[in-house]
Amino acid sequence: MLNLDILGKKNVWFAISGVVLALSLIGMLVIGFNYSIDFKGGSSSDVKFEKAASVEEIRSVLKEQGLGESKIQPIENIVGTDAGALTSTTKGSMMLLRTTELSTEQEAELFKALDAKFGVVDRQTKTVDASWGALITERAVYAFVAALILLLVFITVRYEFKMSVAAILALFHDIIITAGVYALVGREVNPNMIAALITILGYSLYDTIVVFHRIKENSPGIVRTTYEAMANKSINQVFMRSVNTSLTTLLPIVAIMLFGGETLKDFAFALMVGTIVGAYSSIFFAAPIFVVWKEAEPYYRNLKNKYGKDAIARASTS
Repeated sequence: MLNLDILGKKNVWFAISGVVLALSLIGMLVIGFNYSIDFKGGSSSDVKFEKAASVEEIRSVLKEQGLGESKIQPIENIVGTDAGALTSTTKGSMMLLRTTELSTEQEAELFKALDAKFGVVDRQTKTVDASWGALITERAVYAFVAALILLLVFITVRYEFKMSVAAILALFHDIIITAGVYALVGREVNPNMIAALITILGYSLYDTIVVFHRIKENSPGIVRTTYEAMANKSINQVFMRSVNTSLTTLLPIVAIMLFGGETLKDFAFALMVGTIVGAYSSIFFAAPIFVVWKEAEPYYRNLKNKYGKDAIARASTS
């Protein structure tokens, strides 16, 4: 078992979380998010070219049309497109073009230019309404609120109310930081990112409950020590389990980041950030919040006053 003074340095962890949360909020409120057309609205085109064309070559044509900020992806790397409906040929390339909403004239000019350079064999263009992204977000919020209510009830019944509040605060901590990182690095916010955020909740919650379960398991054995010392020993008992679980989870996520398609990379990036932040918050944020609140109770406050000095050091050697 490790012998780390985690709770003894809780103010350091609170300060780190505070700084990162502040930077995340600045990123979200000042820099803002890079929304995909699913949230802003726009045009999406699946295009089959006669000649092989790279993303850079296609972007140069789009720049000439004033569409240089458009998103271009090879269609074989995209899940959920209508590519199968396009004419199949043995040569050329297939691309997904996501642009701002195009008028009929703009669309005609764009594909005239693309056809002149690469030969457009077939294409399918559709307008994406911004309300679709809003609907996804609304449903995600409903799911999140429902999960929080169930979480509050479950942890209160199974463990105690203070643990449920600490776990919920940790979830907000993880979501704000993950969203803030997205804003700071300029990653595109799309439905995959929203799905990843919901996935992160499950992982972060699992890690937090593992820590809380061990604290609850050890709490009846408090003798001549403080609640903080007992909790610190409990955290050390599950620390390597949490680290190993996080590393195991990160391995396939990193593989997707390195070798997956662009759409999967967006999903994997959010998972990667959320997994790291979730592993941190379960030990260095949720547990300290709970312990500080718990030691405000008269019984445990008296124990702290009586045995507080060097209690963590004594508990680690027992």
